[in-house]
Amino acid sequence: MSTPHARSRVVVIGAGYAGAVAANHLRLRDDVDITVVNPRAEFIERVRLHQLAAGTADATLPLAPLLADCIRLVVDRVTRIEAASRVLRLASGHSLDYDYAIYAVGSLAPVPPSIPGAREFAVPVADFESARALRSTLERLPEDAPITVVGGGLTGIETAAELAGLSRSVTLVCGGRLAPALGEGSRRYIARWLRRHDVTVLEGQKVAAVTADAVSFADGSVRPSAVTIWAAGFAAPQLAAESGLTTDDRDRLLTDETLTSVDDERIVATGDAASPSGMPYRMSCQAAGPLGQQAANTVLSRIAGEQPRPVDLALTGSCVSLGRRAAIRQFAHKDDSPMRLHATGPLTAAYKELTSRLGVWKIGVEARKPGSVPWPKGGPRPTGDAACTMPARVDANRT
Repeated sequence: MSTPHARSRVVVIGAGYAGAVAANHLRLRDDVDITVVNPRAEFIERVRLHQLAAGTADATLPLAPLLADCIRLVVDRVTRIEAASRVLRLASGHSLDYDYAIYAVGSLAPVPPSIPGAREFAVPVADFESARALRSTLERLPEDAPITVVGGGLTGIETAAELAGLSRSVTLVCGGRLAPALGEGSRRYIARWLRRHDVTVLEGQKVAAVTADAVSFADGSVRPSAVTIWAAGFAAPQLAAESGLTTDDRDRLLTDETLTSVDDERIVATGDAASPSGMPYRMSCQAAGPLGQQAANTVLSRIAGEQPRPVDLALTGSCVSLGRRAAIRQFAHKDDSPMRLHATGPLTAAYKELTSRLGVWKIGVEARKPGSVPWPKGGPRPTGDAACTMPARVDANRT
């Protein structure tokens, strides 16, 4: 008498762009029980959080319709991964057993504790709760109240531009150059747009302290600020580190080139929370989808007793919104370095909106027919010892 084949239990921790794609893609096998654990029953459109904060758009969609019907959704938060026993502890007090776990916890923009007053008075914009709270704060402010956005990367630029489009008084503080990940032509275009919309851009300025009504700088200058928005740098949540797993300097789970944890082959990371060979891809929604598919394929290969393939992903550039009527598309080589080519204007703004919608649409396509969404491939990756010793790329983009 034959023994029935055991079903594999896979739990996906997080249902952002990477986690949702991974969960849906796992359906390529019909002997996998898929559970998704997410803190809320809504899908958060990370690319719209600056719009949520400014009050120009919502950033949530019902999560269940984006997942295939056979996928179990648990609205809860994982507080610890017990790798030795393959158990996930949840905030509710419950637990989940797993055969494989996909670590898709995303990223956040931590306010550094080293800057006096920053944690008390600066508000991040990279997570839903903070963006929603910021929206309420801004709605109470007079239109001419001074607003400071800290961070010269693309999140800071989009936030400053969105507010400037509403005739707000905005100062954008760049610790180094404005938009350092973009080409010179793109940087000049963004600088001109910000100047035309009366955004004060401070390049090379280091924030020294934040109070309830001002920002102080390392050169001794002080500028009034009714609200200070923090958009400088990203890091992953500390769940992996607090669970005793090896992480990089931004708390991303350290993996090999198949996205498998260096500590445990039953744990696979994806999206912003993955650090393959210590050389993570740019934290972005653009990378999240294909990395979600890669993580699912790694798990499926291990279930099948096959060696997983290494990650194969090319990034194609960045698209940055400048308010509701303008945007810039920076084209990039397959290694994510900027080309000299870029596009601007109203059509580019429409293209930016299209790409935002496509990110969600692709998740739905994977839910209906797993494996049907193609992703750009062929981007170069460092290998061997060199990969582990090279510094992490700048996290400069959310799109």
